Amino acid sequence: MIRDQTIIKEQFLKSTGKYLFILLLLMVACFFTWSENVMITRAIKVVGRLGVLTGSYLIYKRIINYGAVDSLKWNNPLAIGLYGVYLLIGFASFAWSTNVGYSMLQWFMTSQTLVFCYFFIKSIYLLDIYFPKHRIRLFNLLGNVSFSLILLFIVGMWTLPDVFFRLTHGGEEARLGGYFMNPNELGMLAGLGIAGLIFDLFQDDQKKWWTIVKLLVLFYGLYATGSRSSLIGAFLIIGFHIFQSSNKKLKYIAFGMMLLVTPIAVHKIIFKDGDQSRMEEVLSMTGRLPFWTALINEGLPKEPLLGYGFMRIAYKEYFQGVHTYPGKMTHNTFIQVLMNLGFIGLTVILFHLIFTFYGIYQEPQLKKQVLLTLLIPLIINSFTEFGIFGESNYGILFYQLILMYISFQPRLILSPRERIYLRKKRPELQLATRSKF
Repeated sequence: MIRDQTIIKEQFLKSTGKYLFILLLLMVACFFTWSENVMITRAIKVVGRLGVLTGSYLIYKRIINYGAVDSLKWNNPLAIGLYGVYLLIGFASFAWSTNVGYSMLQWFMTSQTLVFCYFFIKSIYLLDIYFPKHRIRLFNLLGNVSFSLILLFIVGMWTLPDVFFRLTHGGEEARLGGYFMNPNELGMLAGLGIAGLIFDLFQDDQKKWWTIVKLLVLFYGLYATGSRSSLIGAFLIIGFHIFQSSNKKLKYIAFGMMLLVTPIAVHKIIFKDGDQSRMEEVLSMTGRLPFWTALINEGLPKEPLLGYGFMRIAYKEYFQGVHTYPGKMTHNTFIQVLMNLGFIGLTVILFHLIFTFYGIYQEPQLKKQVLLTLLIPLIINSFTEFGIFGESNYGILFYQLILMYISFQPRLILSPRERIYLRKKRPELQLATRSKF
């Protein structure tokens, strides 16, 4: 009887892990442009995200029904609270946005991913508390989702290069991504996968050789995207692990590999074989510094306090500076907030970030290391692309997962009703007092 219960529980945990992986994979995939047909793309993004959100709730309820109670309370209230204030200001900005439909669409997509993350992270926490021997880990899920999508693009790159490559710089350069995804965003996904899977090398229940193969695939995908910022992020991730490691031999080997790879990577990807024009492009943040300067000097003074409305940077669809190219987004998430919600919105998100980092530093050592490593590619991407406060992208999804992961903690005292429920469903259960990562 006990053996049968153990087998059933193992099957439940195994299937739950698969469902969480599939849900996260589908959620990330919904951010891609899978069809050149606008209507099909919108249907995938709207219907797909709503379906995945429903799925996250159903998994949460499945765990409850198997034998758990929602014994979680809020943690780090200022971090999650200020993020809520940011969304409230965004909602209020519908009143002054010059394109209310667009602002509403962006706001609802950002809010929808937050609800998904709420149930997704709650599910992992409940597994930590009521199934303490489970093997489901957030960093492993993120790493495997990134690996699966990058592998798909690499296979597509070799079989359908015209579809999976994007030509840039007048057709002189081919970068992995095609019309499916911006190469820099795809590079960020590869970097996040590297950040997650590196921790599998330190887990006893993972096959090290298979993890190394997956990391090599991610590095190759990152190289094929030609993303400078993501490459820098990957180096910082490796450097972070070198700094944190207590194994001196590992430090020397990793540092030596970085010394060998860095000159080639800098020459081939960052400075593009020493092309003088590309070097100038890098020094000007790929031509964005003049655009940012024009935004702050010409656009911001018109709406300094509350901005132009959620995800709006001008009264018209594009901002056009006197001496710059027209742009619909800023390619810098902090300037994006400054333009669409003004100094008030920027102040809110800066304090939100302060309390978020404070919350991360209060976590146990392994969890703190994982979350800081996952943040590296997201923060770097935020300085050059959509970022964690920009237009809807999967960087926001990953950031919200991190935010939610520091926003809960177990409630040690259960109500009489909860205790009766657990005794009925799980008489063998010995409650863990702390969650594990």
